[in-house]
Amino acid sequence: MKNNYLKLAVLGLMMFAGSAINAQTSDTTDANLNKGAGDGVSVRVIDNKGTIKYLQTNNGITSITSTSASNRTTTTWQLGGTLTDSTYIDVSNRIFALDGIKLLTPTLSAGDATTAAIASTASNASSHGGTGTGWTVLIRDEETGETKKLLATNLITAGRQEFPIVTDGDTAITATGLAMGTSINKISVYRNGAKLRAGIDYTLTADDTITLDISAADPNDWTTYAGDIIEVQWIY
Repeated sequence: MKNNYLKLAVLGLMMFAGSAINAQTSDTTDANLNKGAGDGVSVRVIDNKGTIKYLQTNNGITSITSTSASNRTTTTWQLGGTLTDSTYIDVSNRIFALDGIKLLTPTLSAGDATTAAIASTASNASSHGGTGTGWTVLIRDEETGETKKLLATNLITAGRQEFPIVTDGDTAITATGLAMGTSINKISVYRNGAKLRAGIDYTLTADDTITLDISAADPNDWTTYAGDIIEVQWIY
């Protein structure tokens, strides 16, 4: 019997010590509990009866019932801050989605990547409601850090034009839709199906205009003849 009393006494002492080390403030009037909307310390939650409460992780986990009538239906969590550890989300057999991401419509006529894009009213803003179709690619606005999206069909744009040579020696080729500033490395020009050399046999000299260079010396000399078909392809 004495041994049992001794064991109980030791157990009680251990429980007292543990509670002293991990003491949790539960008094809702305690000044250490910064309850209230927007205090930056509490997280508002709703229990299974619809009661608004606050949780504080800096005080163990303390639940505080809201007494403010205006907060009785608050269910929104505001996320933010800095990750202190690597974080992983396992979405096995579940859907992880972001709704309301702005859909951008590029204003580029050619490959000028610095041209601004305009945010549409985002007809595809909500994905789980079945209102959107196709595929989009998430992108980051480097100016604001905001995550936005772009239709996959707008991610890469290509163009193609054919131009017939009318007079022997013509060198100005019209390629409608090809804007000045597009990298020559993204433009391919063919004469009757034969590939010409970028930056040597042709250059981009203005909007919609490719200029052929037929000044090469022998044995690389060449020219154009009436009836030749010049094909221009580009991608951006």
